[in-house]
Amino acid sequence: MNLILLQNNDFSSATLVTLTGRRLQHVLEVHRAKVGDILRVGQLDGLMGEGRVCTLNTDKLELEVQLDQEPPEPLALTLLLALPRPKMLKRVLQSVTALGVKQIYLINSYRVEKSFWGSPLLQPEKLQEQLLLGLEQACDTILPQVHLRPRFKPFVEDELPQIAAETSAFVAHPVAKNACPLTSSGPSTLAIGPEGGFIPYEIEKLQECGFAPISLGRRILRVETAVPVLLSRFCAL
Repeated sequence: MNLILLQNNDFSSATLVTLTGRRLQHVLEVHRAKVGDILRVGQLDGLMGEGRVCTLNTDKLELEVQLDQEPPEPLALTLLLALPRPKMLKRVLQSVTALGVKQIYLINSYRVEKSFWGSPLLQPEKLQEQLLLGLEQACDTILPQVHLRPRFKPFVEDELPQIAAETSAFVAHPVAKNACPLTSSGPSTLAIGPEGGFIPYEIEKLQECGFAPISLGRRILRVETAVPVLLSRFCAL
């Protein structure tokens, strides 16, 4: 936890917050803070700054905060990700959030197991838990938006053209002839398939929307590895 995220109900006044639970335990066990110490804080979907420890015991942490810093710039990239298995999804959501992606579409694909869409992890509160961990890691406060699209064809035909409009659109495909660009500037839309990749029909539908197939080379990577590698190519950190 490189940043202590504050929510509206933590504030007892404009500059005083009280924390309990996981954040308190982290400050006690990891930061090992004491009264008078300064901690890095940020208000969810707001400004960042510093918090001075006023009270600290096993029951609560009180901080006097000053929020006067803007969060990092978001990455100008919309991510379309074929829904991975739940354990992998946790790691991917955290890393994508830490890298600054703010629009995430979890989409269906022929190779996505139907049971994945019934995972409790897709409940809004469970998704938010993973997003918050990514924000805390990267010292960011702006929560990404996660959109669930369990029907591939209607999404690609009805929504995707508008989503990808005026962006450079790419789909990661292991057998694509064109290599992934080393860097990219300007808004982008990137589609990443499931383990085994998108099937030919899905690639064709994405190409109809203007997506150019790209490859990372001859090595076949797991989704959780390919995602950060691809994002690092598209957006300067």
